[in-house]
Amino acid sequence: MELHLLPRGAPGFFALAELSISKKFILAVDPAAPPPGLEGAVAAIGNFDGLHRGHMAVIERAMALAKTLHRPCVVLTFEPHPTDFFKGANTIFRLTPRDVKAKILEQSGVDGMIVMTFDKALASLSADAFIAEILLRRLGISGVVAGYDFHFGAGRSGSPAFLKEAGARFGFAVEIVERVAAHVADQAASSTTTRAALEAGDAALAAKLLAHPFAIMGKVVTGQKLGRTLGFPTVNIVTDPSCRLRHGVYAVRVVVGAKTYDGVASYGRRPTFDNGPAILEAFLFDFSGDLYGETIEILFIDWIRPEAKFDSVAALVAQMKQDEARAKDILRALSVA
Repeated sequence: MELHLLPRGAPGFFALAELSISKKFILAVDPAAPPPGLEGAVAAIGNFDGLHRGHMAVIERAMALAKTLHRPCVVLTFEPHPTDFFKGANTIFRLTPRDVKAKILEQSGVDGMIVMTFDKALASLSADAFIAEILLRRLGISGVVAGYDFHFGAGRSGSPAFLKEAGARFGFAVEIVERVAAHVADQAASSTTTRAALEAGDAALAAKLLAHPFAIMGKVVTGQKLGRTLGFPTVNIVTDPSCRLRHGVYAVRVVVGAKTYDGVASYGRRPTFDNGPAILEAFLFDFSGDLYGETIEILFIDWIRPEAKFDSVAALVAQMKQDEARAKDILRALSVA
C-alpha cells in the first residue's frame, strides 16, 4: 500500500487525516469528512483484534449489506485498543496491530479501513453524539453492522438495540450479528482464547482459531549479526511491546514484497549470548540478499521448541540445524496437506 499524507484543509479532503490507497483499498485515519471513495459506506464496527472467525462473520455480513445497497464496505476500528486507553499502554496483547489488520482486510475484499483515535474526547462522547458526530457527520455511513456484544459511547451506554433505534431514526441500515459458535479443538474462537494459545506457544491452534496464521509485521533492523557467524543469517524485527508470544523457536513463512519464503524463527532473549530484550529473528530458506529497512511479515505456522541456553556455540549450532530440518518438515507437510 502506498501512503499519502494529505495537507490540512486540502479542498475535497479531510484535515488531520492519513490516507493509504492501493487499487481498491483505502486506509483513513481520523477523517473529518467521508474519505474519497468511501462516501456512503456500510461500516462494520468493532475493535476486531485478531480478525478471528467471529469478527469475519460481522465483516462478511457488512460486505453482503454493502452489495445489496450498492455501497462501499469499510471496517471502522479504533487505535489504541480501548483497553489500553483505560488501563494503560500494552495492557492487552495485540493480535493484529493496525498495519497487520489493514493487510488482512485488504485481502478479504473490503474497500477500506477507517481508524479513529481512541482518546479522551472519543471516550467521552455520548452514544447519541457518537452516532451524530462520527457515523453521520464524519463518515456519512449508509449502514452499520456490529456484533451482538458491541457497545459504544461514554460508559458503554450505546447497545445494539440503541444502534437499531438510531438507524430507524436517522435512516441508515443496521444489522446485528449474533454470537458465532465457532469451536476449534473444543475451544471457542475468540481473541482471548487465541492470546492464550500464543502465550503457550501453540501457533498451530492460534491459526485455526483465527482462520489465518498469527503474523508479526515490522521493519528489518540491524542486529548483532551473530547469525551470520553461525551460518544462519537472520532478519531481525523489534516486536510490539505488548507481544506476549511464548519465547521459543517456530516454523514460519516470511512475506517479502510479493514473495513468500519458508523459514525458521526464534523469538526471545538469546540466553546463550546476552539474555537481552526480546527480539524476533528469522532465517529464510533459499534466500540471499539484504533486507535492512524493508517491511516484512512473519507468519507463525507451528511450534518447534522452547528457548534454551546452550553450554557452547557448537551445541547451539547443532540444535539450529535440527530446528531448520524440523521447520522444513512441518512446512513441507503443510504444503501437501
